[in-house]
Amino acid sequence: MKTAVIISDSHGNMRLLTQLYPLFAEADYVIHLGDTSSDASKIARDFPDKVISLNGNCDPIKLGENERVLELEGVKIFLCHGHAYSVKTTAAKLAARAKELGCTLAFYGHTHAAREEQVDGVTLVNPGSAARYSKNGYCYLAVSGGKAVTKLVSL
Repeated sequence: MKTAVIISDSHGNMRLLTQLYPLFAEADYVIHLGDTSSDASKIARDFPDKVISLNGNCDPIKLGENERVLELEGVKIFLCHGHAYSVKTTAAKLAARAKELGCTLAFYGHTHAAREEQVDGVTLVNPGSAARYSKNGYCYLAVSGGKAVTKLVSL
């Protein structure tokens, strides 16, 4: 079994992120979906082999990747910030890109609103925001034997 903590849109709120350090220590991966990828760089200093960082639209210095496919325990997962797929207005573009890449699960941020939905056979998950000015949350992912379970957690 592999586990991941997925966060997004922290916008410099390292105080909240450091509160999650015990959870980061347990997880196999810590995935930051952008805005601010520099926060992910700080986390990576403490968890160097666990952090995957994606760039967001508010990341002036691009420290991560724009998008990535991650395969865990037989599940292909698409990771991105979401702004390039117009996620504030539609989920269809994101689902189409994930499906094009052979992914059945996609994580994105950008909207600051936690959400999970199925679109055209793809499960789309937004963990919400870890910023000071938003309702905070993250997603916990467990993957085993080709099956993924997600849990949106409010803070």
